[in-house]
Amino acid sequence: WCPLSKKVVDGTKTRKTKTAHLLRIDDHDFTMRPAFAGPAVPVGVDVQVESLDSISEVDMDFTMTLYLRHYWKDERLAFPSSTNKSMTFDGRLVKKIWVPDVFFVHSKRSFIHDTTTDNIMLRVFPDGHVLYSLRVTVTAACNMDFSRFPLDSQTCTLELESYAYTDEDLMLYWKSGDESLSTDDRISLSQFLIQKFHTTSRLAFYSSTGWYNRLYINFTLRRHIFFFLLQTYFPATLMVMLSWVSFWIDRRAVPARVSLGITTVLTMSTIITGVNASMPRVSYIKAVDIYLWVSFVFVFLSVLEYAAVNYLTTVRDGKERKLREKVREQTLPCTCGMSHARTMMLDGTYSEADVNSLAGYTRASMMAEDASEKQERMVVHLSLDNESTGTKKKGIRGFRIIQNTHAIDTYSRMIFPGAYILFNLIYWCVYC
Repeated sequence: WCPLSKKVVDGTKTRKTKTAHLLRIDDHDFTMRPAFAGPAVPVGVDVQVESLDSISEVDMDFTMTLYLRHYWKDERLAFPSSTNKSMTFDGRLVKKIWVPDVFFVHSKRSFIHDTTTDNIMLRVFPDGHVLYSLRVTVTAACNMDFSRFPLDSQTCTLELESYAYTDEDLMLYWKSGDESLSTDDRISLSQFLIQKFHTTSRLAFYSSTGWYNRLYINFTLRRHIFFFLLQTYFPATLMVMLSWVSFWIDRRAVPARVSLGITTVLTMSTIITGVNASMPRVSYIKAVDIYLWVSFVFVFLSVLEYAAVNYLTTVRDGKERKLREKVREQTLPCTCGMSHARTMMLDGTYSEADVNSLAGYTRASMMAEDASEKQERMVVHLSLDNESTGTKKKGIRGFRIIQNTHAIDTYSRMIFPGAYILFNLIYWCVYC
């Protein structure tokens, strides 16, 4: 026959094991801290970071979900136990006993998770040691420096402190030093690489209340640059390179060169506006601002370069036209003694009647007229050359480049790319 199994007694049904009687909650005043009027109560803290939810550059804050655990000893909660086992309770007992009043300094929002019940655990040991754990999500301020954005690293801090008890009443400390902080290896952020977590502690002074123990959770974040390379740097560089295309377009193609210059300027303005829209309005220059504004200057200078080329072309054409007319008046003051055909060739205009009037000319007479015309054109060109030589003697040698608008475009094809490449080398060497 099989031996009868022992009947398991449900200890919760016996009167003496009720929480109120076992912990003698009604026999003590838990509105006061343990060892009231005695030495400061040591409260150890450890934290397990569950997730780092978001980093906001605009609001300069971060959101973190963590398990916050407190360890202290309250002899008023000691109870007899033959097995030396602890008792675990939920959040309903927390309201009946004393717990540390730890809060998050510089926090904007925080809450204790309550699905499906309040995420609070209280564990009491027979000798009066207490473990108090809760799951919290907190949004706290983070002072960020964007002078190197987006090639920057940010260090944020979550600070814990007792709200009411000074260091004379409550001594807050990290329970196991740097090992008091643990993180989940799966924590990751889309824009940042989490480099390290570490803990520190120091005293904080308030002029009206005194000194308080303060604990710090420090973590360093390094921004991923690849996103900004695709969204900001590459488009800006391509716009600058696109503006150089106008140097290869004929200077007389005004609509093509003007529309290309305006398009690149407006695109650069859109890129700059988009970047600043997702950033706080800081009063200093960021690294991305330097790159974008220098690129904008290069694009704008390419527009000004064509404006100069077009103006100088117009001025030169006007001077040449006036000089031709002047030479024509001096060399050929009157056309009354010339044949009708020679007058047409100098003017460069032909009508149907003029063409018909040439029908009676012989080849010999036409060749004689051509030779005479060439000689007169040589006189005009010689006069232009003499005028240009006089200008060189009066001015500097570099004025020849300004006269020749093709040379401005030719030099721009080398100067603009060379200067922009030099800027990029200096920029990436400084900030990387």
